Amino acid sequence: MGNPNILDDVFENFVKGAKLFKDREVLRHNYLPDKLPHRENQIRLLGETVAPVLKDARCSNIFIYGKTGTGKTAVTKYVLSHLEAKAKEYGASVRFCYVNCRMTGSEYRIFANLSQSVGLIIPFTGLAAGEVFDRFRTGLDASRTLFIVVLDEIDALIKDRGDHLLYELTRINETLHKSRVAIIGISNDLRLKEFLDPRVFSSLSEEEIIFRPYDASELRHILLERSKLSFHEDSLSEAALNVCSALAAAEHGDARRALDLLRVAGEVAERKGANLITEEHVREAEKNIEHNRVVEALTNLTLHSKLVLLSVYNLNKPSATTGEIYDIYNELCGELGVGLLTQRRLGTLVNELDAMGLLNAKVVSMGRYGRTKKIRLEIARTIIKGVFGSEDRLGRLIGYKPHFRSKHVQSRY
Repeated sequence: MGNPNILDDVFENFVKGAKLFKDREVLRHNYLPDKLPHRENQIRLLGETVAPVLKDARCSNIFIYGKTGTGKTAVTKYVLSHLEAKAKEYGASVRFCYVNCRMTGSEYRIFANLSQSVGLIIPFTGLAAGEVFDRFRTGLDASRTLFIVVLDEIDALIKDRGDHLLYELTRINETLHKSRVAIIGISNDLRLKEFLDPRVFSSLSEEEIIFRPYDASELRHILLERSKLSFHEDSLSEAALNVCSALAAAEHGDARRALDLLRVAGEVAERKGANLITEEHVREAEKNIEHNRVVEALTNLTLHSKLVLLSVYNLNKPSATTGEIYDIYNELCGELGVGLLTQRRLGTLVNELDAMGLLNAKVVSMGRYGRTKKIRLEIARTIIKGVFGSEDRLGRLIGYKPHFRSKHVQSRY
């Protein structure tokens, strides 16, 4: 084992070193502050929409749209916790259940969560999804309550599993006698309608609230308020605060990113024994976060998205066409013995990887030869090699030599 004195030093330095943080939890995503600045309009709108439940009437279903870090989840939890307190005051029978669809994953788990919040115990596995839904509906009706279901990151569920769960929930009131259900759907993707059956969409989206990104001055204000709670006085430089807000504003006004930057910058400064968080600490924090974000994104991709990235990686040229990528993707699927997606579906995956910033897909005019899409990697090859190289199935595909080059004329243009 390594020298224990190294760790003694590390821990001692931490305990005795500069104290920058009063409470680092304040800078985490799941911390719900007493005030949510620059979201007063959305709070009022959502409050007005759910208010009817205080008089035992069902409220409209609501869809909330906005990019990551625009305050959608925080505002929803803020409004509903106040609603719950008011409902107790007025003696209204109101409950709500918050589910993060990306974390929960399957319809079974979502219905199990909903069932638990009306007092039913559902086994972790073993029942058909339809059976869990029936138990939930029966248990809910017996509870005589107005039930608000919050489905956060609902886009993740719909893209992965379709809209069956939503269809069931939008129709549930037709079969309930003593209870009522209202749905709040939260989506990071503004194009969600395109993935939904029109019938589901029309019954679900009775009201819509859009959350626009924060601008740099709003982010600065949010960070300033949080920093007063999280850091000791005079620990944060003006320059560090400004750079954090400017960087996050450039990344489509993402408050989560701004808070992450500030927290990690504080941790970097603390490790260096500094008494003041400076712009340099923020720059270093950005590098750390960016690297971790890319690694996490790569790790969590579906198998076929990973194979698309590996296809571009193994082509190893400045840019490739969809046709070239499809040819090598075809070979990689053969190597692993997995079923092939259509070229159209592969095109959709390329667009998703482009939206995530892992690929760059640009339509280029070829003059009289029409237009073609040029695709290249947007991240360092070493990161792909590091992440996929350590996976059992994919590791052996790193450095795979495509066969098709010998079959095709080198140039396709």
